[in-house]
Amino acid sequence: MIHFFENQAKTVFAVQTNVPLDTADIEKLNWLFGNASKIEKTILKNLFVGPRAAMVTPWSTNAVEITQNMGITGIIRIEEFEKVDKSFN
Repeated sequence: MIHFFENQAKTVFAVQTNVPLDTADIEKLNWLFGNASKIEKTILKNLFVGPRAAMVTPWSTNAVEITQNMGITGIIRIEEFEKVDKSFN
């Protein structure tokens, strides 16, 4: 399953897990992502710029390792996306 978190800078973090996240893990991720809030949606309809779905980035590998060191289990991948205005050229 994929969980989305958004911080005040409108950066969205997609967190892929193989188990549901409990409340304590969500609070840790909120802190890790700079006071981000969990988005209670399964699909986001905005336009985002980020890595390709098939490409796991080195950033993701490091982020997952950090969450493991924080005691969060079950995270497979984390990627960072920037929300963009649809009126760009």
